[in-house]
Amino acid sequence: METFSLREGESFIKLGQLLKAAGLVENGGEAKEVIQEGLVTVNGEVETRRGRKLCSGDEASYNGSTVRIG
Repeated sequence: METFSLREGESFIKLGQLLKAAGLVENGGEAKEVIQEGLVTVNGEVETRRGRKLCSGDEASYNGSTVRIG
């Protein structure tokens, strides 16, 4: 499991942005597509909103990789 640290002063990151920043997808279009297709989970549940705000302690998984917000 990879840990992703929020920037100083930020309290959340949107799901689509996290997938890109963590290198799980190539670009925003791919992030939108895989999220809408129900291929991404947040805290173990399918999430279809790319604007879902993830805070410290949340976990997002896609294609066998999991990223935890630290």
